[in-house]
Amino acid sequence: MNSEEVRRLLEGVKQGEISINEAEKLLVDIPYTDLGYARIDNHREMRVGYPEVIYCAGKTVEQVCGIVEHMLTRNNNILATRATEEMYQAVLSICKEAKYDKLSRTIRIIVKPVACPDSYIAVVTAGTSDLPVAEEAAITAETLGNKVQRYYDVGVAGIHRLFGSIEEIRGAKVIVVAAGMEGALASVVGGLVDKPVIAVPTSVGYGANFGGLSALLTMLNSCASGISVVNIDNGFGAGYLASMINKL
Repeated sequence: MNSEEVRRLLEGVKQGEISINEAEKLLVDIPYTDLGYARIDNHREMRVGYPEVIYCAGKTVEQVCGIVEHMLTRNNNILATRATEEMYQAVLSICKEAKYDKLSRTIRIIVKPVACPDSYIAVVTAGTSDLPVAEEAAITAETLGNKVQRYYDVGVAGIHRLFGSIEEIRGAKVIVVAAGMEGALASVVGGLVDKPVIAVPTSVGYGANFGGLSALLTMLNSCASGISVVNIDNGFGAGYLASMINKL
């Protein structure tokens, strides 16, 4: 429940369209609901603008389904990240509108429209191997109500590919750059645009990449200004932050 929905509820009580008892039932568990294995933060959308997102890794299929089932009763749009096909099939038995994206491992259920600004977010990758992380960022941003344009496989090994899309990338309000190996693409993009760049190091690379550590350190040490860095493979965090910037 967001602030606008609470306002409509209170207006309904004021006008006599909703009884006090009905309103009480809707408001009593606004802070959170305790499912035993999870405390669902029902207040989050009102507090920060977006409902709670389900991180599925480490959860059982039953736990994911229980959380989804409760969130549906609150009329929330639902995004679940790092979800398996098994989790999706179980969620699908609860809600036929659930959609699964295998590449990003996300489940989405859209039950109400989200206001979308005219500006867009650009999601850029160095290589095709970075797509799972980039798509997690893109789908997160889209679910939160943003237009997203994708520019994939434009890394520094063939930097001319980037220049073919650079004007469109410059037109974005915020840019997400996902790169593995040495992670140099974020610095290159940062030196070509006047928009904030969110760099996402990915775990793509051979042994000395250290599971994304080399890309992370490169991005943290970038000499280009206006670059912020999220955790290794954290496409969700990048998409969420990009959404916040795009809606300022």
